[in-house]
Amino acid sequence: MYRIVVWAIALLSVVALQAQQNVGTYKETYTWQYNTLIFPATRGVMKLEFCTPGMFRVRYSFDGTFKANESYMVVNYQWKQVSATVTERRDRFVITTSEIKVEVQKADLRVSVSLKDGKLLMADKEVSAYKNGDTVGSIKQLQPDEHVFGFGERMDFLDRRSKHLRLNVGRGQGLPHEIGAYNILEANYSPVPFFISTKGYGLFLHNAYASEWDMGAAKAGEYSFKAEGGELDYYFIYGPTFSNILNSYTALTGKTPLLPRFAFGLHVGTYSGGTWGHEELTSDAYVIELARKLRAMGIPVDLLWLDSTWRIFGEVGGKGATSFEWRETFTDPKGMFDSLYAMHYNMVGLHLRPRFDNGKKLKLLDTAQQLKYTYPEENYAGEFVNFFDTTAVDWWWNHGVKRVASLGAKFLKTDEGSAFGAMANDNEKIGPTGKHINELHNLFPVAYAKGAYEQFQKYNGIRGLNQTREGFAGIQRYPFIFAGDWPSEWQYFAPVIKAGLNIGISGVGQWSHCMGGFEHQADPELYIRWVQFGMFSPVSMVFGMDHPGYKEPWNYGDNALRNFKKYDSLRYQLLPYIYSSAWQNYVTGMPLMRALVLQYQNDENVYEISDEYMFGDNLLVCPVTTKGAQTRSIYLPEGDWFNYWTGKAYKGKQYVHVVTPLDTIPLFVKAGAIIPSQPAMLYCDEKAVDEITLDIYPGANGGYTLYEDDGKSQAYKNGQYAVTAISTTWTNANVSVQVKKPEGKFAPATHNYLVKLHAAKKPVNVSENKAGVLASTSNALSKGNWYYNETEQILYIRTKSVNTATINIEAGF
Repeated sequence: MYRIVVWAIALLSVVALQAQQNVGTYKETYTWQYNTLIFPATRGVMKLEFCTPGMFRVRYSFDGTFKANESYMVVNYQWKQVSATVTERRDRFVITTSEIKVEVQKADLRVSVSLKDGKLLMADKEVSAYKNGDTVGSIKQLQPDEHVFGFGERMDFLDRRSKHLRLNVGRGQGLPHEIGAYNILEANYSPVPFFISTKGYGLFLHNAYASEWDMGAAKAGEYSFKAEGGELDYYFIYGPTFSNILNSYTALTGKTPLLPRFAFGLHVGTYSGGTWGHEELTSDAYVIELARKLRAMGIPVDLLWLDSTWRIFGEVGGKGATSFEWRETFTDPKGMFDSLYAMHYNMVGLHLRPRFDNGKKLKLLDTAQQLKYTYPEENYAGEFVNFFDTTAVDWWWNHGVKRVASLGAKFLKTDEGSAFGAMANDNEKIGPTGKHINELHNLFPVAYAKGAYEQFQKYNGIRGLNQTREGFAGIQRYPFIFAGDWPSEWQYFAPVIKAGLNIGISGVGQWSHCMGGFEHQADPELYIRWVQFGMFSPVSMVFGMDHPGYKEPWNYGDNALRNFKKYDSLRYQLLPYIYSSAWQNYVTGMPLMRALVLQYQNDENVYEISDEYMFGDNLLVCPVTTKGAQTRSIYLPEGDWFNYWTGKAYKGKQYVHVVTPLDTIPLFVKAGAIIPSQPAMLYCDEKAVDEITLDIYPGANGGYTLYEDDGKSQAYKNGQYAVTAISTTWTNANVSVQVKKPEGKFAPATHNYLVKLHAAKKPVNVSENKAGVLASTSNALSKGNWYYNETEQILYIRTKSVNTATINIEAGF
């Protein structure tokens, strides 16, 4: 019996090896044209194309042909010529650039990448590439101390070493929990086949099929990835810093454009008074009353959108399709929009789904099918708008979306992008199927968001905005992503934070979630804690389907309302800081919400910290995710830190235990930080910002770039913006603050500065531009005065000068 089993296993292994095809060995003269090297092999061809001295693309073909370049995942295929030398040796080729050394073995075209000093970065193991049926894949070495991060909006882990995962757009199947939604281990609303390694490189699999990644789970010394179809096509990106890797990755797949400035204010969603099963209770009157109440209660807010129940459910697709006909309870949609804009809501949007439907009057589905603007499903014309066809997108806009845009809608929530070729949430339809659809399934959410974003941007004449739940590589170009329909339970709170950190590592900087959760009423304490986190998220959004509460803050008690207003107002005050961070995201790819590993990649303590994060360069946010917690432990990375609320100083690279009253989220500031803020407002640009406050912290010399532009147009892409360089120098005897004159083509509004120097002792003198400044006789300032608050240990200085010239401030101690 034993011999039979051994023989059977051996036979299966032989069959598997015969079925799996590799590219074989190098067989003849390679070619080198511009940045591309082509290596013919006995069973295929390999292309190695340099993009920069530290980034290259590897492609394998098993039949000698390569697919045309696509535009959904990658937007940049044109690169400057890279200076490289190629040396052919007996057994391998050695290609050297100014940053890395790439070796290609002749035996099986295995690739290894190292630094010039020989330090290994990445290397193929066993085979460079294989094809097994339609599946293509690769196996690479996983070094003993190597850790990896990324892969999109994952809710399970941060460090992916020793983990196995499958990437395919969807939220997972099954309901494994007694209360709530789908499996957080499978949740995959926005997967991205890209990771960053602590060895100083990133890898992006340029393939839209569902992929599987084993990052050392099966074998400790190797990782592997395989896609269910298409080419084996990947990019290697050398950093060595994570910030450089993200910059290169987003240069390849597209930078996140700036949202309108007001979009960094609060977003409020509503079912208009009647969610699923209560549709007859919806009305435009409810929406107007909600908007008035938000304003009357002093809750800062800028954007409002109406979810599914604004429209009737169609004849064919039901809840899962869009008819573009208003529900009868909306008696005057245009009057509703006009009223909302009269109350200074900057944008009002609508939810929709990607399938056409027939309504009672409009038969858009019938017409679209006749014109072949829907994607065919076997022998059926289909219902999904073909967002891969620009003509179909134009028809969808002109005959569907424009009907609501002409009344006042200014953006869309493009929901259910995952339903193309897979099970939708609200019906049994899965749309088109087949091998070709398997390749398009992950791209569909990107094409869907692209169509809505670009059409509205053109129509509105200002920067675009699109809210979407699903995405894939490249989705950051059509912001923003939100985390999906997670229940209002403590068990989902921490995983949602992980989702934001993971997608930020994966190149998506503008991300949000439903504060307090989405489904059913939340525990008031959970609501309070989730709101604190939500106001320190890249995009702040409150929305729920719990009827009749809808996560509106007054439904959760006085403490919840007070907490909501406190943190909402704080967010609006921090808009100069948030907006400058958003510009940084556009330029460099660095997200606003940053897992600690992005800034402290050499500190192993941060590799699994998924409940605290950097918000911009200088703020460390530590949400409280345990019910009833009055304290929590926090890891402070290297450097010195200050408690934002108390001013207490801490040394970094240690764990600390802090008190966490219900109304307080632990918040820390880096030593040397400069944090700009503005006066409190009820909506963006409610009043002129004639003074910007600069909170300046000691412990290190600091620098900060304040970004300003018109807040709405796309002129910033052509240099129409201004940057103000702010720096501080601290010594034992004095501190100097320099606020340079703004540089750039844009002229900011004139304003002065209120400088708040966090200093342990009172100064003996203060000067501005070498002229002495008189001390105030009370804790009140007129222009040019200063005073020191002993209790706060803050020196307040209001500048005489405005931002039309450089300002130098000196304080002597």
